[in-house]
Amino acid sequence: MNSDQREIQRKLRVLEPADKIGDVSKACRHFGIGRASFYRWRKAYFENGESGLANGRSVPHKHPSKMSAEVEEKILHLRRKYHLGPIRIVWYLERYHAIKVSDAGVYRTFKRHGLNRLPRGTRLRKVHTQRYNKQVPGHRIQMDVKFLIFNGKQGQKVKRYQYTEIDDATRVRALKVYKRHTQASAIDFVDHIIEEFPFRIQQIRTDNGHEFQARFHWHVEDKGIRHVYIKPSSPQLNGKVELSHRSDQQEFYQLLSYKDDVDLEAKLDEWERFYNFARPHGAFNGKTPYEAVRERL
Repeated sequence: MNSDQREIQRKLRVLEPADKIGDVSKACRHFGIGRASFYRWRKAYFENGESGLANGRSVPHKHPSKMSAEVEEKILHLRRKYHLGPIRIVWYLERYHAIKVSDAGVYRTFKRHGLNRLPRGTRLRKVHTQRYNKQVPGHRIQMDVKFLIFNGKQGQKVKRYQYTEIDDATRVRALKVYKRHTQASAIDFVDHIIEEFPFRIQQIRTDNGHEFQARFHWHVEDKGIRHVYIKPSSPQLNGKVELSHRSDQQEFYQLLSYKDDVDLEAKLDEWERFYNFARPHGAFNGKTPYEAVRERL
């Protein structure tokens, strides 16, 4: 006998004696139940027989806070296309659609649609709301190179090199793609960011790659900027630029179809503007890098 059957028998033991003695109040006092419950059980029994005495699920008839299909569709799109986690999706929806949802609600949506786990091989990206930061924009700039390989129109491998600089305090970034991985490219990129960044650069940190050696080093020093090498085999010392390359891969390059260098440069420039001016950042609780700049300057 299962739990529903036991519940049906319990209620029948109340209903049957009441009908026999013809006194509902006395039967209710004897079994310790309220008359309202008795009449509700008897009505259900008359309408549906014994099956009407089984306990129904305690689910409300209306869900005033239930997520709409439109919001759910936006959540699933951001998850499937960009592999964003619940907190980042909460930021995106509030910033760009004025939709307020909880990260728990977003995660439940993942679960319902089987998206709580990312595809095999996808690297997880945690949101850190507390990090070590310099407080003055330009005090320390991290610089590195991301190696890119595309398939050309004839099926050949096309190698390009993305030079990246990120400000430690505000996460403002500059990106530029070069055909060659040389000191000349690194020098040109430094001149580019000196013009582009809205603050004075005091220090640039790089690894010990061949593109950052003597010629590059003295060019930076001649600009009045200190050039510092990180400890060999310690990429974590330039961790912010390394993590930003992961964002590039997950949110930009995996969605890119390479056509030619002109198209690549135009799309990379668009991605840079989006990253700096529109993309919510975990280090600033959903604010953008340039909003962090305005707070610090």
